[in-house]
Amino acid sequence: MANVEAVKNAVAEQSKPKTLQSMIQDSIKELGRALPEGMRPERLARIALTAIRLNPELTRCTPESFLGSLFVLAQMGLEPIAGRSYLLPYNNKRKVGNDWVQVKEVQAVIGYKGYVELFYRHESALSVDMQTVHENDDFSYQYGTDSFLHHKPALKDRGNVIGFYAVAKMKGGASIFRFMSKDDALDHGKKHSKTWDGNKFSDYSPWKKEPDAMCMKTVLLQLAKLLPLSVELQRAIEVDESSRDFRKGIEDAMDLPVTTNWQDSTETQAEAKLAGKSSEDIPFGE
Repeated sequence: MANVEAVKNAVAEQSKPKTLQSMIQDSIKELGRALPEGMRPERLARIALTAIRLNPELTRCTPESFLGSLFVLAQMGLEPIAGRSYLLPYNNKRKVGNDWVQVKEVQAVIGYKGYVELFYRHESALSVDMQTVHENDDFSYQYGTDSFLHHKPALKDRGNVIGFYAVAKMKGGASIFRFMSKDDALDHGKKHSKTWDGNKFSDYSPWKKEPDAMCMKTVLLQLAKLLPLSVELQRAIEVDESSRDFRKGIEDAMDLPVTTNWQDSTETQAEAKLAGKSSEDIPFGE
């Protein structure tokens, strides 16, 4: 695990101003200390530079917030690519002296594929399945003591997307699911995303670029609240739901342990115990 001092060197004061691109290149050594074994810092640096080319708005953000977000993702072993995570610009309010000013900063946002990846890293995880429900599918579900989920996709002409669900299974037989309609998931995004201005999502927002993927992520997050969470997943949710300046973000990331344990949740596991019926009608309780 990288130490805090080594990471702080990434944005140490220089004798002359440097571009964000050059700061990323100069940070490769520190990135390597933050990354888990098997991930190459040069690759992460190239991905970061590509993100800047694809979204020039990132260059208007503070370099500290960009590197801070990059190092947080590095510590979790998530690359900002292929829906695993994103580096997004936000207009945040910061107090300078006695005044509040608007500062453009980068925030690390975890995608649903990133949450799935973190889920599978734990030895207690068996599987997680996420599906999209269309209006012509044979679909029904029920919560409570006789919970079940039934989904048989239509072979053709499935119609418009109407909802999403996620199912997680752990060793020991625990399994649980959550469903959200597309409207509910989009309303959740409008309520909680900083990229919603009251009328529309901003052009760089994944809610505009990949709305179905973000709806799926929303369902997965609701499911996570019912699962015995690993520390990695808890920290990922914290990162995803808060803005961080460089120093605070890095110090939090350095606190991530190498291994974690599931928190005990006997009530959840008892409620979610698999009843042993067919895979088409998945039960979640006795």
